[in-house]
Amino acid sequence: MGRKDIDIKFAPLQVTNHIRLVFFTLLAFASLVTRGQDLHFSQFFNSPLSTNPANTGFLPEHDYRLGANFRQQWASIPVQFKTMSIFGDAQVLRDYFETGWVGVGGLVLRDVAGSGNLTSTKVYGSAAYHQMLGGTGLLSAGFNIGWSNKRVDITKFTFDNQWNGKFFDAGAPSGENFAANNINYLDVQVGLNYAYFPTDNVYMHAGVSVHHVNTPKETFFNTPGYDYHIARRYIAFADAVLKVNDRVIVSPGAYFTTQANARELTLGMHANYNLSGDGETQLLGGLYYRGGDALIPMLGFQWKSVRLMFAYDATTSALSNYNNIRGASEFALLHHGYYNEANQNMRQMQCPVPRF
Repeated sequence: MGRKDIDIKFAPLQVTNHIRLVFFTLLAFASLVTRGQDLHFSQFFNSPLSTNPANTGFLPEHDYRLGANFRQQWASIPVQFKTMSIFGDAQVLRDYFETGWVGVGGLVLRDVAGSGNLTSTKVYGSAAYHQMLGGTGLLSAGFNIGWSNKRVDITKFTFDNQWNGKFFDAGAPSGENFAANNINYLDVQVGLNYAYFPTDNVYMHAGVSVHHVNTPKETFFNTPGYDYHIARRYIAFADAVLKVNDRVIVSPGAYFTTQANARELTLGMHANYNLSGDGETQLLGGLYYRGGDALIPMLGFQWKSVRLMFAYDATTSALSNYNNIRGASEFALLHHGYYNEANQNMRQMQCPVPRF
């Protein structure tokens, strides 16, 4: 990536100061009132393309990346909420730019919720450009364009007009003004990222993005006088990778999003522990908190280029008063790779991200 080939020895005090700085910054946001909305994953750092399209091809250590996410919320109730995604991205055109490259990728999201099987399917293609700024900075800009489909099974609902005094008659007219039960629209996102890596042991990364830039219309109804356009969603994130010693790397992070009148703030930290000594086998663990909603412990394992992480959202809001509302479980699976052995050697020499 154009990083200067300098052997910088590890300075524990310097990294400790960086950790303190990051945590004071994260805690400064803790007073914000937060609420969740739209599709999201607690492991935002393991769902890079849904967080910010500028993350497309943002691969300081590798040539390409493949991943999948699965989230099941409130599994104990009859109408479960399930969110799934698969994605892939890669670096291209590195030989055409002396200190930059292009990233291309794709993302598929699917969400099923409620007794009417409200199903959302989104397919995005994304691109980004990444430009080195000297030997310690990297600026990225990206966008994605996608097709979104939503459908619902109206026959599984009952309405007040169908009550005949004794029971709900599903065959009676609902009295609702449904225009369709299957809709499609175009969706656009844009984003910016910046990474800063002053030493071999400190890497910081932050970005902002705007989702639903074109404010697409989304409705199953045909009632005049209502605004059915999706409000723009704004996302900001910040994270870091800090090498404490040859056995431990810590990664504090924060994620904030707002859409219409809903807000959400998640912050915390996870760590990698070097089990094998050479970094090929690692144990991962961490703890995050989503304001006013959930405490999120995480546990994972990495072997060579494959990482598997599990998270559980332990509900801390008033929903925990109900016996069946306990939280959400979430899995993330990622694989990073290289086009060839020569690229692997080059990336490892140039990589600014702390590694074992």
